[in-house]
Amino acid sequence: MSRTSAALGRIQPSATLAMTSRVLDLKRQGIDVIGLGAGEPDFDTPDFVKEAAIEAIRAGKTKYTNVDGTAELKDAIATKFKRDNGLVYTPGQISVNVGGKHTLFNALVASVEAGDEVIIPAPYWVSYPDIVNFAGGTPVVIEAGASQNYKITPAQLEAAITPATKWLILNSPSNPTGAAYSRTELEAIAEVLRRHPQVLVMADDMYEHIVYDDFAFTTIAQIAPDLYDRTLTVNGCSKAYSMTGWRIGFAGGPEWLIKAMGKLQSQSTSNPCSIAQAAATAALTGDQSFLEERNKAFQGRRDLVVSMLNQVNGIHCPRPEGAFYVYPDVSGLIGKTTPGGKTIENDAALIEYFLDDARVAAVHGAAFGLEPAFRVSYATSEAILTEACTRIQEACAALR
Repeated sequence: MSRTSAALGRIQPSATLAMTSRVLDLKRQGIDVIGLGAGEPDFDTPDFVKEAAIEAIRAGKTKYTNVDGTAELKDAIATKFKRDNGLVYTPGQISVNVGGKHTLFNALVASVEAGDEVIIPAPYWVSYPDIVNFAGGTPVVIEAGASQNYKITPAQLEAAITPATKWLILNSPSNPTGAAYSRTELEAIAEVLRRHPQVLVMADDMYEHIVYDDFAFTTIAQIAPDLYDRTLTVNGCSKAYSMTGWRIGFAGGPEWLIKAMGKLQSQSTSNPCSIAQAAATAALTGDQSFLEERNKAFQGRRDLVVSMLNQVNGIHCPRPEGAFYVYPDVSGLIGKTTPGGKTIENDAALIEYFLDDARVAAVHGAAFGLEPAFRVSYATSEAILTEACTRIQEACAALR
């Protein structure tokens, strides 16, 4: 009998991708379902980026490239880090990967061993603990609920660090909550990290450019230069540039780690798609003015969803600083009964009820490490969001 590896047994399928697949299946059956589960902007890739890809094809840039990125793209990434974050990285400190998830996978698998602990604030992006488990490490989860706006405190971080701690993963703005750490909050976290020099910091900044209400984004290596040598600053083109399918992620960090990530990549994917790299180069060096217009649209959607969900008795929805998610706490709905007589025992049962009775798909909070809650992606039109939230309101009103 064939058997899969022990490493594969330590991970689970992505809950967000699983919900997206369910929505697509229902739509193929002609069922009117609204999907709020996908973490993907509904805006198209900018035309100037697409044109750069077309030109690359015409120019014959269809061959292998350097394993961890072309010189042109690395130069563009270095320019981006200096322009946006005040960080200086040489080409040897930059890694280009097949999406942000691949960047995280490479970094953790290249550095984590059995016995190593990785601190992960919850709610967390679903892949963090699974990648740590795959690498043989131990995820150490710090819960940060709605009462603290889904952000860990310095005291919580201090209490979680042990001699075995290898990494802290810090995602700001966050998937799934949209919560973002202010400069002051990052400075307080940096003060804790200074007392523990063995701890590396993974700054997942994928939603850097999607922030609201005059929130000023900063990343930890920017505000704590003394942590520069032990910080991996992760970013990519997927979210801000609506390039999810192009699969380009990247990072800047210590040369020993970047070299190790390249070694791993040389025996897995090899180089990212050459055409996608040309497109990413254009995205990072081209006109960035479209970002402001898109953020205004996202902010309007955020305000709409937060307002409508907070009108529901039993739901508390904090207002996030960035990304395109909200993460409403649904403690007040647990224990209620559906019109069909089923008890809402947890957030997974609530999401099933929304899907079955309201034809709205979201992702339950347990998948992100903190329940009872659910994640809503508002990366769709206000008309669709209004209809979806109305359906949720009606479904919740029908609970007893």
